[in-house]
Amino acid sequence: MDSLMQLLQGFETALTWSNLLYCLLGVTIGMLVGVLPGLGPTTGTAILLPVTFSMEPVSAIIMLAGIYYGAMYGGTITSVLINTPGEAASVITCLDGHPLAKQGRAGTALGVAGIGSFIGGTVSIIGLVVIGPPLAQFALRFGPPEFFALMLLGLITVVGLMGKSIVKGIISALLGLCLALIGMDVVSGAIRFTFDEPNLMNGIDFVIISMGLFGLSEIMIGMENITKLEAPPKVKGLLPRRDEWRRTLSAIGRGTGLGFLVGLVPGSNSVIPAILSYSLEKKMAKDPSRFGKGAIEGVAGPETANNSYSGAALIPLFTLGIPSSPTIAVLFGAFIMHGLTPGPTLFQNNPDVVWGIIASMFIGNLILLVLNLPLAGMWAKIALIPAKLLYPIIFAVAILGAFSVNNSLFDVWVMLIFGVLGYFMKKLDIPMAPIVLTFVLGQLLESSLLQSMILFEGSFLGFFSRPISLVLLSISFIILIFSVYAGIKNKKGMLASDVEM
Repeated sequence: MDSLMQLLQGFETALTWSNLLYCLLGVTIGMLVGVLPGLGPTTGTAILLPVTFSMEPVSAIIMLAGIYYGAMYGGTITSVLINTPGEAASVITCLDGHPLAKQGRAGTALGVAGIGSFIGGTVSIIGLVVIGPPLAQFALRFGPPEFFALMLLGLITVVGLMGKSIVKGIISALLGLCLALIGMDVVSGAIRFTFDEPNLMNGIDFVIISMGLFGLSEIMIGMENITKLEAPPKVKGLLPRRDEWRRTLSAIGRGTGLGFLVGLVPGSNSVIPAILSYSLEKKMAKDPSRFGKGAIEGVAGPETANNSYSGAALIPLFTLGIPSSPTIAVLFGAFIMHGLTPGPTLFQNNPDVVWGIIASMFIGNLILLVLNLPLAGMWAKIALIPAKLLYPIIFAVAILGAFSVNNSLFDVWVMLIFGVLGYFMKKLDIPMAPIVLTFVLGQLLESSLLQSMILFEGSFLGFFSRPISLVLLSISFIILIFSVYAGIKNKKGMLASDVEM
């Protein structure tokens, strides 16, 4: 009942004209980011992060969160109409969405995806309302040792799940930790790894790193793969046939639950629930041969799952202070930038902000449903903007954004360096999620470790004397061993297949 009352107060915050405008602006930009091939929610939030400097904290997070979950909707449109996924999670939608469009049922595919996305997103936000406060209350019992163990668990999960190689994941994570050490020591005040460069005294700004790694690198990759897109078909008839409703609703129900559960796991991303949902629907179908030829469940399930995931992924951020994906890491940086600390104390110290953001997500999902269905044809035409015009505009926005952080050309050069680094990391298939997450959590990880060592008088055994930290460290160890074993097994399998060839 207490959560319900606070949610109602959150609606008072979210329903002000200014916050409604920022919510509309955020989800609209999110739709645009999702529609435009190759950008995705991480790129969109990273590039527009500097724009929020002068905004109120609640308004800034409402807009950035709108970009995040709005992009999940937008990627569906181009997947169905022109067989070009706007963001990674929508790749699965191409398998059955575009065949439906070729059959003249593009409207049905988009209608089912829109309805499923709305239901999945809304249910996951309800889950945040129900689970968030009790989980945050439990996390208030955490001291420095528990926080260190929790963040270590999150980082190991990310390294284990993001990318094909555990070694590459560890390299990326260690690089992020090294970058987090640049600047002033949080305990002693000593200056570290600045190479006598005064601009590095306070470390490297997260905004600059995220814009380079995700924004500029995506532009470079996109310029290599410019393709001419086909004209989108007309959209008509948004609802499925009568005999398809049962299969559609069943797929939406399963996708909602699956996406929500995956969203709670640090290190996952929206692609995972989409793939799992598609596989599940294919296994449960009476006639699996329909999949890939226009099966309605092949659109409803994955689209519901990735939108359900987006709401659930905010639960670890709001309650534990752990960003579970690159986009959530950018949101984490936005919280810090505006003087807010995600984690157990967020619900206590800033209830007006957190409940205002949650309430705005209900409103944003409703706005997206309206934007997604009647205007699908218009959004698809936006995707036809030539890349040679689009990418220079995005590049110019990124340059201005980087300069505006500290009014410094040094930041622009740092962003360009990280853009090149991100480009080569993508080429070498090195995951960028670990580098971002370890950088974001680096100082917190370091400070909680040092506080714990002071508490335990320099003995690491103290971590195993506290039940919560013992359980979390044990889980971390199991995940790490499993990841290493899986990596060795995959490598042996690849070598065996090479020998057979």
